[in-house]
Amino acid sequence: MRLADVTRSDVLAAVKEFDKLGRDAFLDKYGFGTARTYFLEVNGRQYDSKAIMGYAHGVSQGEFLRSGDFTGGEASVVHHLRRLGFVTRTHRNPPWAWDEIGSAAPIGDI
Repeated sequence: MRLADVTRSDVLAAVKEFDKLGRDAFLDKYGFGTARTYFLEVNGRQYDSKAIMGYAHGVSQGEFLRSGDFTGGEASVVHHLRRLGFVTRTHRNPPWAWDEIGSAAPIGDI
Protein backbone atom coordinates (compact mmCIF):
# COMPACT_ATOMS: atom_id res chain seq x y z
CA MET A 1 0.00 0.00 0.00
CA ARG A 2 1.60 3.22 -1.18
CA LEU A 3 -0.16 6.54 -1.08
CA ALA A 4 2.53 7.86 -3.42
CA ASP A 5 0.93 5.82 -6.24
CA VAL A 6 -2.25 7.91 -6.07
CA THR A 7 -2.53 10.46 -8.89
CA ARG A 8 -4.31 13.78 -9.13
CA SER A 9 -7.00 12.22 -11.33
CA ASP A 10 -7.54 9.48 -8.70
CA VAL A 11 -8.18 12.18 -6.08
CA LEU A 12 -10.57 14.01 -8.40
CA ALA A 13 -12.45 10.73 -8.96
CA ALA A 14 -12.79 10.44 -5.17
CA VAL A 15 -14.12 14.00 -4.96
CA LYS A 16 -16.66 13.17 -7.67
CA GLU A 17 -17.84 10.09 -5.74
CA PHE A 18 -18.01 12.12 -2.51
CA ASP A 19 -20.16 14.76 -4.23
CA LYS A 20 -22.39 12.10 -5.79
CA LEU A 21 -23.06 10.26 -2.52
CA GLY A 22 -22.88 13.16 -0.09
CA ARG A 23 -20.55 13.35 2.89
CA ASP A 24 -22.33 11.07 5.34
CA ALA A 25 -23.03 8.30 2.82
CA PHE A 26 -19.48 8.47 1.43
CA LEU A 27 -17.87 8.22 4.86
CA ASP A 28 -20.17 5.40 5.92
CA LYS A 29 -19.80 3.41 2.70
CA TYR A 30 -16.01 3.59 2.67
CA GLY A 31 -15.40 3.15 6.40
CA PHE A 32 -14.34 6.58 7.64
CA GLY A 33 -15.36 8.95 10.40
CA THR A 34 -15.49 12.68 9.95
CA ALA A 35 -12.17 14.48 9.71
CA ARG A 36 -11.13 16.34 12.83
CA THR A 37 -8.24 18.41 11.54
CA TYR A 38 -7.22 18.04 7.87
CA PHE A 39 -9.40 18.79 4.86
CA LEU A 40 -8.86 18.82 1.11
CA GLU A 41 -10.22 21.90 -0.65
CA VAL A 42 -11.42 21.67 -4.24
CA ASN A 43 -13.39 24.46 -5.95
CA GLY A 44 -14.15 26.10 -2.62
CA ARG A 45 -15.56 22.92 -1.05
CA GLN A 46 -13.90 20.96 1.73
CA TYR A 47 -13.53 17.19 1.89
CA ASP A 48 -12.38 14.79 4.59
CA SER A 49 -8.79 14.28 3.42
CA LYS A 50 -8.11 10.77 4.72
CA ALA A 51 -11.40 9.40 3.34
CA ILE A 52 -10.68 10.95 -0.05
CA MET A 53 -7.20 9.41 -0.10
CA GLY A 54 -8.54 5.97 0.89
CA TYR A 55 -10.99 6.02 -2.00
CA ALA A 56 -8.41 7.47 -4.41
CA HIS A 57 -6.07 4.60 -3.56
CA GLY A 58 -8.81 2.21 -4.64
CA VAL A 59 -9.17 4.00 -7.96
CA SER A 60 -5.40 3.83 -8.44
CA GLN A 61 -4.59 0.37 -7.11
CA GLY A 62 -7.92 -1.49 -7.01
CA GLU A 63 -7.80 -1.65 -3.19
CA PHE A 64 -9.99 0.86 -1.36
CA LEU A 65 -8.37 1.64 1.97
CA ARG A 66 -10.43 2.02 5.13
CA SER A 67 -9.56 4.29 8.02
CA GLY A 68 -7.60 1.66 9.98
CA ASP A 69 -5.49 0.68 6.97
CA PHE A 70 -3.27 3.78 7.00
CA THR A 71 -2.44 6.88 9.00
CA GLY A 72 -3.70 10.31 8.12
CA GLY A 73 -2.26 13.65 9.02
CA GLU A 74 0.35 16.09 7.86
CA ALA A 75 3.16 13.62 7.15
CA SER A 76 1.11 11.18 5.07
CA VAL A 77 -2.21 12.18 3.49
CA VAL A 78 -1.71 15.96 3.56
CA HIS A 79 1.84 15.60 2.23
CA HIS A 80 0.65 13.54 -0.77
CA LEU A 81 -2.29 15.82 -1.53
CA ARG A 82 -0.01 18.86 -1.53
CA ARG A 83 2.53 17.00 -3.68
CA LEU A 84 -0.27 16.54 -6.24
CA GLY A 85 -0.94 20.29 -6.21
CA PHE A 86 -4.03 20.31 -4.01
CA VAL A 87 -4.84 22.82 -1.30
CA THR A 88 -5.40 21.47 2.19
CA ARG A 89 -6.89 23.23 5.19
CA THR A 90 -6.27 22.65 8.86
CA HIS A 91 -9.10 23.17 11.33
CA ARG A 92 -8.37 22.49 14.95
CA ASN A 93 -10.69 22.76 17.88
CA PRO A 94 -9.60 25.58 20.19
CA PRO A 95 -7.57 24.39 23.18
CA TRP A 96 -10.09 25.78 25.67
CA ALA A 97 -11.84 23.89 28.40
CA TRP A 98 -15.63 24.21 28.69
CA ASP A 99 -15.33 26.20 31.90
CA GLU A 100 -13.06 28.70 30.13
CA ILE A 101 -15.59 29.11 27.33
CA GLY A 102 -18.38 29.61 29.84
CA SER A 103 -16.52 32.28 31.73
CA ALA A 104 -15.60 34.14 28.55
CA ALA A 105 -19.06 34.13 26.96
CA PRO A 106 -21.89 36.38 28.08
CA ILE A 107 -24.67 34.55 29.93
CA GLY A 108 -27.27 33.23 27.55
CA ASP A 109 -24.84 32.79 24.63
CA ILE A 110 -23.78 29.24 25.48
